[in-house]
Amino acid sequence: MTDIVITEFMDEAAVATLKARYKVHHDPELFGKPDELAGLLANVPALIVRNQTQVRGAVLEAAGKLKVVGRLGVGLDNIDMDACAKRDIRVFPATGANSLSVVEYVICSAMVLLRGAYFANAAMLAGEFPKTKLIGREIAGKRLGLVGFGAIARDVGHHARALGMEVVAYDPYVAADDPAWQSTQALDLDAVLGSADVISLHLPLTPETRGLIGKEAFAKMKSDAILVNAARGGVMDEAALVAALKGGKLGGAAIDVFDEEPLRDGAKIFAGAPNLILTPHIAGNTVESNSRVSGLVAERVMAALEGRT
Repeated sequence: MTDIVITEFMDEAAVATLKARYKVHHDPELFGKPDELAGLLANVPALIVRNQTQVRGAVLEAAGKLKVVGRLGVGLDNIDMDACAKRDIRVFPATGANSLSVVEYVICSAMVLLRGAYFANAAMLAGEFPKTKLIGREIAGKRLGLVGFGAIARDVGHHARALGMEVVAYDPYVAADDPAWQSTQALDLDAVLGSADVISLHLPLTPETRGLIGKEAFAKMKSDAILVNAARGGVMDEAALVAALKGGKLGGAAIDVFDEEPLRDGAKIFAGAPNLILTPHIAGNTVESNSRVSGLVAERVMAALEGRT
């Protein structure tokens, strides 16, 4: 009998650790085969997923003996947490293990978009030398606005200050007397959007946050502001983003998460948008973070199965 099903890619060393103690079924493409996944889960006590596996509905119902879900990441919107709680299924995200990768993605994307020099390939290969057209901006001295002020956002702020940025943030769920505010100015959402040179989203996807960054939010931003979204796609209106970019109402954007993943036909909406970087939900995935995340989740799943936690 299979003990652990892994539906997406996982560090090989961590998989080997699991296989040394348990019978493991690992198929990195299983997330795209829900019927097959449901069939495999009938007697399985442990499931390990990333963000593409939907742990809900028929899949969750089929897992009659499921005891633990390991999440190779931190977002939990692909897991029916209420259903898991009702069945006493324990869910273990890899909290903190991929923070540095996300931080570096945000900072790197902001620097690339502010500098503007890295979109010159086509012109250079055509024999042009557009030196005077590509005089960009430094990140030092700019204001970073964090929308959401959880652990990753705070780490982004820490690294941004080291580069000479001023950091402000909006998060109504962080108490006013929280020590985190000692180095970051708390503002309301409109003030963050209206004053920041770089805006980085760090929101979970909830009914409250869905579509929060839409047409009205973009209208409040500086026309040369840079937006980075490595949180969740549903918190931002993609059509409104494209309209802002095409209308010269936004300086640039780096988007790692989308309302639909993969984009498929939804990719058409982004066609022709200037100063736009699109990446496939990979901000938190590096060689180093994959090792940390996978090792942490493997240990937590084994501990739960063995009654050590």
